[in-house]
Amino acid sequence: MRSSGNTTRRQFLSATAAAAATASLAANFPLPTSARAARIAANDKINLGVIGIGPRCTYDLTAMLKFDDIRCVAIADVQARRRDAGKKLVDSHYGNADCVLYRDLRELLARKDIDAVLIATGDRWHAAASILAAKAGKDVYSEKPCGITIADCQRLADTMHAEKRVFQAGTQRRSVPNFRKAVELVHTGKLGKLHTMHASIYTPTLDNTWLPAEPTPARDVCDWNLWLGPAAWRPFNQKYVDGGWRGQWDFDSGARVLDWGAHTIDLCQWANQADDTLPIEYEPKEATIECRYANGVKLIVDFLKDPFGNRDPHYITKLGTCPVRFIGDAGSVETGDEGGIVVKPESLEKEIPDKVKRVRGLDVSAHSRDFFDCIRSRKPTAANADVMRRSHIASHAAAIAWILKRKVTIDSKTETFVDDPEANLLRTRAARDWTA
Repeated sequence: MRSSGNTTRRQFLSATAAAAATASLAANFPLPTSARAARIAANDKINLGVIGIGPRCTYDLTAMLKFDDIRCVAIADVQARRRDAGKKLVDSHYGNADCVLYRDLRELLARKDIDAVLIATGDRWHAAASILAAKAGKDVYSEKPCGITIADCQRLADTMHAEKRVFQAGTQRRSVPNFRKAVELVHTGKLGKLHTMHASIYTPTLDNTWLPAEPTPARDVCDWNLWLGPAAWRPFNQKYVDGGWRGQWDFDSGARVLDWGAHTIDLCQWANQADDTLPIEYEPKEATIECRYANGVKLIVDFLKDPFGNRDPHYITKLGTCPVRFIGDAGSVETGDEGGIVVKPESLEKEIPDKVKRVRGLDVSAHSRDFFDCIRSRKPTAANADVMRRSHIASHAAAIAWILKRKVTIDSKTETFVDDPEANLLRTRAARDWTA
């Protein structure tokens, strides 16, 4: 049914409950495992396929193309103009015309010579494409958010283990020096006992209004069925494919909490040495979501009023996008994408090398290098499936508390909400059958 405006909470929960019985996407279209050996010899090139090539993917891929041991051989995208732009990028780099284009990701995944895939579709596709890729025998680098529901993140992590695939979430700040140094100060006790952490996010939104229907383009121009993928059906509008899907519940992730939270909450998880658990309580306030770990550490998820510019009262200074702050009983540290690090007391300044202060947090080179090295070693990556699972579920739990406008409690072992059927309904969504 088409929505004529913002859904009420009761309508939203009812629709979600009705959808929850639908079978998971991975069961709809299993793919054969690649015959190529899991271990790649040290002198072999890693053949890379790309699924979804827009602005973010172009940034990721440009960094990956610089590695001599990587060869991008194919691109799949539902939009012709993006496929063509991707081919131009790759072929220009290699000085040939060898990059093969596909409209349907299944054709790319059927290629036995492809070892790994970079997935940078819209959010709605990340988990589904990752699961299909793993079942096809590919290692996976997935942009975040890696799953738009708690259930998606669980299935994704479980599949990576079952298929014995290497997985890297695109939460690259785990591999960036200024963020690594901030976490190191916590882990080495330089701040004393950690008691409070701040993770910045956009102000959450919950919207499911429809744009006006427009004529559906030819499949070779834009395959609307494949663009929608597992998301609920709605009529075509060009603004969706141009990026207007963001903020829409059907297409986006966790009321936009995960846009930044997948990075900043993840960094807080790491700082608290909580990669094997997550906060157990989530309580929405006027401009924050306050979370508490079983060890007593508090995580405050801040809604930044001007996330790309001005100072926010929760933070010491302007340090760029995705700032985090860690506070102990003997000091504090804050950093963000501009690369600066602010520490208190000032005596901690000697702990921060000048080269670390100059690093920006958007570079994906080290993070993608870690992925490719782990393909060879078969060791866990910096942001492996288990790391992703806990930090993403924590982010989703915070979003669910905000949606319900009340405190929720989660069992960190079962990853289910305690005595809360309403919250548990929001752990999953239906997967539309796009395979016909």
